[in-house]
Amino acid sequence: MITSVVITGSTHGIGYHMAAAFLKHNCQVTISGRTQPAVDDAVARLEAQYSSEHIWGVACDVTDFGQVQHLWGEAEHHFGRIEIWINNAGTASPRMNFWDIPPENFDEVVRANVLGTMYGTKVALTGMLAQGYGALYNMEGFGARGRSMRGMTLYGSTKVAVHFVNQSLTHEVEGTPVITGAIAPGMMITDMITRQYVGREAELEEAKPILNIIAERPETVAPVLVEKILKNRKNGATITFASPARLFLKFLTSRFRKRDLFTPQ
Repeated sequence: MITSVVITGSTHGIGYHMAAAFLKHNCQVTISGRTQPAVDDAVARLEAQYSSEHIWGVACDVTDFGQVQHLWGEAEHHFGRIEIWINNAGTASPRMNFWDIPPENFDEVVRANVLGTMYGTKVALTGMLAQGYGALYNMEGFGARGRSMRGMTLYGSTKVAVHFVNQSLTHEVEGTPVITGAIAPGMMITDMITRQYVGREAELEEAKPILNIIAERPETVAPVLVEKILKNRKNGATITFASPARLFLKFLTSRFRKRDLFTPQ
């Protein structure tokens, strides 16, 4: 049976590349983003490479519960079922001292990263428990496992919240036909990273040498994550790309392996 997947925030970045990787595995994928033009564009790009019968697009603002419920309904109606739901949608504020962040940014980041994940979790688990099967994954990020960095307080706090949700869900779904898990992809060079340096381009240039060592392109990370997700049957699993050994090897070979992740391939 073909696996049906829903990915929120999949019109660009890691979500888009995970969608492409699932399609490469012959899955059915529902693409989702905040605006219809973004969804239409992502669907068109994917249809140029993969079967249009396996691709569906639905606009959804994850901070609106009604729209998240609509996303489930549309995907279920189109493909008949949903085996995997990934809460990937999120945002970040520019890197700055916590007290300098505009109040509207607090609302945007917390609503997207925390409330959006919770809404998606409620909708997906309700639907999966009703159908009798399914796997839910929530995207973690910097800060989720206790690390901190200047300028990342707001974003990191929301990912700590997502990590707590993931830990708690593992116990709550125990004994049901549904599993939950976390996705921890490591650092990737996406617009979420570069957007944090808008107006501070000199700082980005200073950060590039280290970012080129420790980070990856989302198109490199996505296929690894997707293969692990499709194979996973364990409740509470954390799907990762990076590992301490891999990171150590990157530093060890950085003198001989020059990379530029900021220039499009």
